[in-house]
Amino acid sequence: SVEKNPRLTLVLALATLISAFGSSFQYGYNVAVVNSPAPDMQKFYTSVYESRNATVTDNVLTLLWSLTVSMYPMGGFFGSLMVAPLVNNFGRKGTLLFNNIFSIVPAIMMGISEVVGSFEIIIVARFLVGICAGLSSNVVPMYLGELAPKNLRGAVGIVPQLFITVGILVAQVFGIRSILGNAEGWPIMLALTGIPAVLELFILPFFPESPRYMLIQKGDEKNARKALQRLRGWQDVDEELQEMRLEEQSEQAEGQLSVFTLFTLRSLRWQLVSIIIMNMGQQLSGVNAIYYYADSIFSSAGVKDNDVQYVTVGTGSVNVLMTLAAVFIVETSGRKLLLLIGFGICCAACVILTVALSLQDTLQWMPYVSIACIIIYVIGHAIGPSPIPTVVTNEIFRQSSRPAAFMVAGSVHWLSNFIVGLVFPFLEKGLGAYSFIIFAFICLATFIYIWVVIPETKNTTFLEISKLFAARNKVEIVVEAEEQKMKEPEVRDDKQDVITAF
Repeated sequence: SVEKNPRLTLVLALATLISAFGSSFQYGYNVAVVNSPAPDMQKFYTSVYESRNATVTDNVLTLLWSLTVSMYPMGGFFGSLMVAPLVNNFGRKGTLLFNNIFSIVPAIMMGISEVVGSFEIIIVARFLVGICAGLSSNVVPMYLGELAPKNLRGAVGIVPQLFITVGILVAQVFGIRSILGNAEGWPIMLALTGIPAVLELFILPFFPESPRYMLIQKGDEKNARKALQRLRGWQDVDEELQEMRLEEQSEQAEGQLSVFTLFTLRSLRWQLVSIIIMNMGQQLSGVNAIYYYADSIFSSAGVKDNDVQYVTVGTGSVNVLMTLAAVFIVETSGRKLLLLIGFGICCAACVILTVALSLQDTLQWMPYVSIACIIIYVIGHAIGPSPIPTVVTNEIFRQSSRPAAFMVAGSVHWLSNFIVGLVFPFLEKGLGAYSFIIFAFICLATFIYIWVVIPETKNTTFLEISKLFAARNKVEIVVEAEEQKMKEPEVRDDKQDVITAF
């Protein structure tokens, strides 16, 4: 029947694009925005510091700069902690609209920082825009995963990651010295992050809230049905509503799970371990070291100073193209295969890069191998490790546990990101060429875990996915529904070993 494979409707496509551009784009933009104008911004920091009658030492400047870079993932961590309370009270769409405050306010602060002569404003603004990224990196995939039909959930779920890579690329292009990566342009470049937020604030209210949120958490069947009809482009949405009711019925006793309860439930044990391992693997595999410190990595790989900015933009372009490819292949190839290919490529690239960097001075052509390794690494990461973990997180948790699960995944994601941003410059100084070996080991360990534990989740319902994990969690799943008729379950023992009706 047609209903088994709903098509991508205009409403779903536009809701996906506006939420991804308004929120996810900014995450990527702010990851890369301070990379190119770093020398000019540091001159500004020095002049402000010295105008207050104090001499700035190298150590103080390094500390101020690493604070500017790392306050962003620190804000992301705090943003992740706010996910569950906000999405449960304001809804998914409501949270995205509220979140624009954390983009528009810091955009203005960063834009006026030079005029008011304060670098502290930039550091505080980076923390606030980090909160925006921490919320959006968790809420956009959750919102879109709940809007999309199961046959499009993977493709729609990768779109936020695609916009993150577009954000990184746009920041790299603006950062070219002849555009905005110069002494006059950097305040404008930092302030531009507010524009997508303003657009989202005006356009997103015209699109539906998550039907799952309205039906299961708000008990509002009328509006859930209306939203589903708009999203699917037809009137008969009974089958999908029925699947949601089954989920709701099984969860009435649980209510909304807190993070603490999530850690105590045997039925979600392996799902929880899996999202922690995937998010640590994704961030500790070294990808953000490449974005935060791209220019210095390419310089140490032997790229001439003036060419570094163009090589960085080239790497960003490859990242966008490969993530775009993942959108089209995820539903045919599946999630697990893309994760395995991605982590496998990243592991091999890190090993070869280590060899290339250590032989750089002995062989003239080695710098080209180093650059090739970084580009291959970016390709590998863009296919699987970057986009797939949020898709899988959305799929392996049910409605009641999803907000808490995203909170855990997001916290691990941003803490790992913070560690890489803070520690990598010291790793590079201490280990030199061998700093990438650590990333290779992390990629290998994550690869083995995914191979052994993660099931394939493409084109399956949330109920079927729950069954895939039941055996590993040593729990039993009883579904009591016959031919679309609801039965009141007789056994209810959610908190222990039996999950009834889902």
